[in-house]
Amino acid sequence: MKPLWIFCAGIGLLALASGCRSVRPGTPLARAGDEIIVAGQLFHTGTPVVTWLDPGGYDAYRVERRFSAEGEASWEASKAAVKGLASPNRYNSRRDALEPERAAGLRGGGWELETLREVVDQFVVHFDACGTSRQCFKVLHDVRGLSVHFLLDLDGTIYQTLDVKERAWHATSSNTRSVGIEIANIGAYAPGKDSLLDQWYQADGEGRTRVTVPAKLGEDGFRTAGFVARPARAERVRGAVQGQELVQYDFTPEQYAALTKLTAALCRVFPKLKCDYPRDAAGKLVTRKLADEELARYQGVLGHFHIQTNKVDPGPAFDWEKVVGGARRLAR
Repeated sequence: MKPLWIFCAGIGLLALASGCRSVRPGTPLARAGDEIIVAGQLFHTGTPVVTWLDPGGYDAYRVERRFSAEGEASWEASKAAVKGLASPNRYNSRRDALEPERAAGLRGGGWELETLREVVDQFVVHFDACGTSRQCFKVLHDVRGLSVHFLLDLDGTIYQTLDVKERAWHATSSNTRSVGIEIANIGAYAPGKDSLLDQWYQADGEGRTRVTVPAKLGEDGFRTAGFVARPARAERVRGAVQGQELVQYDFTPEQYAALTKLTAALCRVFPKLKCDYPRDAAGKLVTRKLADEELARYQGVLGHFHIQTNKVDPGPAFDWEKVVGGARRLAR
């Protein structure tokens, strides 16, 4: 017979190996507030994240309209009131990327992280053309019946609306394999058709450019009290996307800092998601839709305009090297 101490030591090692701890039932497990949720697991980003589970979060799992009056928000009332809402769900499953036998085992919705890592290999960057994350979620969820995994507000707050295991509806042919983020920014426009920029960007008393959310939109929804949003570059940025000359105001420094950290986290979580963006033979950003065969092969960070010819987001102002280069350094 083995000595008692050997037996006890063996039990202790087994408990450690299985991750067991002696805890009191009902003990809360505190979150740091920077975690994203991937296949039910928490991963740190190093920047504030509000999930759909948190107070004030945006929940794409709900079927009712978030910003409608209480008595008019149900699915029955919503489908009658809004023609764009064809289904109570604004998302579905990534199961179509798997063989039928493996997909059948995921009907309940649960994904093992390793299986999800086989599927996800793109991170699609959008500007929301709504100006704030609050308005973006209202348009996507309450009006258009669409979804995206993350929203990035002007103050740098990231909102996660769905577990990354879900197939959000944001980028057509890349939905199954991608994670998507909508960055609060009113968008890019052809010169002479950019009057909306004058409404959103104005000089303050010191002559500095700031974002002014139109009063007709109501609350701005910023989590940072007293926040004043300013573009990273004070002047309009001009550039070509899809062969079109466009003007746009830059994203805020807070958005760049948060997006860089989120990008680094996603590139670490998903090994197939390369921390790079589409480049031409000279190493410069490709500013057009990728050819179908290029897109099929591509693994990494990309813009909405790389997927669809009728899209120009995230626009000419987006600093790809600041985000992706910074994320690459963080991920290392």
